[in-house]
Amino acid sequence: MHGFCRSLAWMAAIALLVCGGAARAQGTYPDRAVKIIVPIGPGGSYDLVGRQIADVLAKRMGQGFVVENKPGAGTVVGTQAASQSEPDGYTLVVGGLSNMAFNSALYSKLGYDPLKDFVPVALVYKFGYVMVGRKDLPQPKLADIVAAAKASPGSISVATAGVGTGQQLVAAAFMKAAGVKLLEVPYKGSPPAFTDLLAGRIDLFFDSMAAGLPHVQSGQAKGIAVLASKRSPLAPDVPTMSEAGVPGLDVDSWLGIFAPAKTPPEVIAKLRRDIRASLPDLKERFEKSGGEVWDLPDDKLNAFVASEYETWTKLIREAGIKLD
Repeated sequence: MHGFCRSLAWMAAIALLVCGGAARAQGTYPDRAVKIIVPIGPGGSYDLVGRQIADVLAKRMGQGFVVENKPGAGTVVGTQAASQSEPDGYTLVVGGLSNMAFNSALYSKLGYDPLKDFVPVALVYKFGYVMVGRKDLPQPKLADIVAAAKASPGSISVATAGVGTGQQLVAAAFMKAAGVKLLEVPYKGSPPAFTDLLAGRIDLFFDSMAAGLPHVQSGQAKGIAVLASKRSPLAPDVPTMSEAGVPGLDVDSWLGIFAPAKTPPEVIAKLRRDIRASLPDLKERFEKSGGEVWDLPDDKLNAFVASEYETWTKLIREAGIKLD
């Protein structure tokens, strides 16, 4: 009898130890380094968000957050790798319009489903695009550009930074909204496009405010309009598209942190709390880059991402843009 009681006591002790250990494991996330995949190379807005979030979370959680740049096929390779990782909170990915919206329409066979394979943890960074023109462009305002393009389709050139890039898709969105046809001139990235714009060999280019506004501020290019819901404090004299006469083109691009689907809800909740608490520390850093800190409520995340997915995949398919 005493042996039986001792056995019960041992079993109870082991059960308590196991349950207590599980509770501690659940309550101490993260207990090892967390990897944040940036699906492009170093530099640019994806990399900025990944590194800044890694920095603030490491300080707040007391655990390492390691950024891994994993470029390839635009943003496909790194994002697909994240979708196939263990859903335990130890692999996250920076997500934005490119990998969470554009790619599904650009590729016939994409190795991941943005809506099914990921859960948005937090959307933290928002930035607009700006239409810039060569400094000697004869049309001084957006209304003049639209009028000239309607009178002579293809007479005004617009640079793109490659097929399927945000710059090309924003240009496509503008042409649809304004009802005009511009002559698209493809480049391999933004730097060569700006080189020709500043040299006067190309008329227009759409790029992020962070990339475009410095040329406007220096007087090397004209700021025609920003594709955002409000004017940028970095260029308060440049109107929004709506103000300049092309309504319905408030293209606020965004970036945030995503986790693989089936990541435990308590892990998602902890990440959301700590990211939200870190946003004041990110405000100045993001504003210096031409963007702004963003705090979309948790209960609106899924619907917002789904809406953006629907909007952009429809536009891309209607424009007939494909990468395969």
